[in-house]
Amino acid sequence: MDKVDCVVIGAGVIGLAVARALALSGREVLILESEDKIGTGISSRNSEVVHAGMHYPTGSLKARLCVEGNILLHNYCHAKNVSLQRCGKLIVATQESQIPTLKLIQSRGLANGIKKLHWLDRETAIAMEPELECVAALHSPETSIVDSHALMKALLQDAEAHGATLVLRNPVTRARRNPVGLELKVGEADSTWIAAEHVYNCAGLGATQVASGIEGFPPSALPPLYLAKGNYYALSGKAPFSHLIYPVPEAAGLGVHLTLDLGGQARFGPDVEWVDHLDYTVDIGRADAFYAEIRRYWPRLSDRALQPAYAGIRPKLQGPGDPAHDFLIQQSDTHGVPGLVNLFGIESPGLTASLAIANLVVHRPGIPLDTQLGTIP
Repeated sequence: MDKVDCVVIGAGVIGLAVARALALSGREVLILESEDKIGTGISSRNSEVVHAGMHYPTGSLKARLCVEGNILLHNYCHAKNVSLQRCGKLIVATQESQIPTLKLIQSRGLANGIKKLHWLDRETAIAMEPELECVAALHSPETSIVDSHALMKALLQDAEAHGATLVLRNPVTRARRNPVGLELKVGEADSTWIAAEHVYNCAGLGATQVASGIEGFPPSALPPLYLAKGNYYALSGKAPFSHLIYPVPEAAGLGVHLTLDLGGQARFGPDVEWVDHLDYTVDIGRADAFYAEIRRYWPRLSDRALQPAYAGIRPKLQGPGDPAHDFLIQQSDTHGVPGLVNLFGIESPGLTASLAIANLVVHRPGIPLDTQLGTIP
C-alpha cells in the first residue's frame, strides 16, 4: 500500500489553497480530484467576487476569514499577476425603511475590521452611478472581482513547485482508520488503497459523502447537507454600472444583486431554489421575477434584457427559512478520527477566504476555533 504524509481531497480553490500551504511548509502532499480537471464544482460556478466582509456576524469564522482572506488574496493576486479588478461595491437602500439596516451593515463591517466603508447620501451615490436609484448607499472600495480559474492555476503551480502531486479522475470512495491515520480507497473501476497520516476533506459538495464513507465516523458529527441552487442571468449589451450593486438584504441571502465579470458584462442573481440533486440548467422563465427586484435600484432595465448565464450550487448547513450557519471546520477533537480535518459548508465567502482558511487548517490547527485569528497578519 502506498503511503503519503498528507492527502487533500478536492481540487477546488479551497483544496488547492490548503495543498499549497501544506507544500510550502515542507509537507508531502497528494491532491485527489474526482473530476477530469480542477475547480469544476463550486469554484467554477460563482460570481468571482472578492468580498470585504460586512455581511457576516462579528466574530464568526465567515467574518474573520473573509476580512483576512481579502487582504491575503489581493496581495497574492498582485504577486502572481492574477487578474483582479478593484471595482468596489455599492450596497443600496431603495426606501427609507431600509436605512436602519444599512446603518447596521456599516457598523458590523467596521466591527469586523473593514477599514474602508463609506456612507453615501442619495446625491453622492447617483453621482457615482447615474443609472442608480436609491435613498442612501454604502461604498465598499475593498470589494473586487477576480479570475478564479487563473487563481486556481496559480495555487496549483505553487503547490506542484514545492512537491505536491495532483491526481485527477480519482474519487475517494471509502476510508478506514489505521494506527497512524487513515487508509483511503481511491478510484472506482481500478481502485487502490493509500495510507495517509493527515487527510483534509475539501470536497465541497461532496464533503459530507466523503466523511460518511469513513468507517467509524460518528453519525452525530455529520452535519446535514442542503443544496441551494442559484440562477444567474446576463444583461444583453453594455453594463450600465462600474460598481457591483447589492440591495439591502431583506431576507436570507443578499438579494438580487448586480455583479460584473472582468470583461465588463453585467450579471444578476441569484434566484435561489432548493434542490435535491446537481442540475446546472438555467430556466429563462425564472428571470421574470428578477425584473421587479432589479428595477428597485435600476428602474431603466428594459423588458427581455436578461438571458440565462449560469447556475451554481452551494452546500448549505441550514435549510429553507433557517438562520444562516457559519463555516464548519471540523478537527479530530470533534469527530474522534485522528489526522482528519473536514471542511463543511464552505460556500460564499469561501473564494475570498480561501488563503485564510488554508492558513487556519495548516498552520493554526491547535487553536480553538472560537479564539483564533485575533489579528490579521
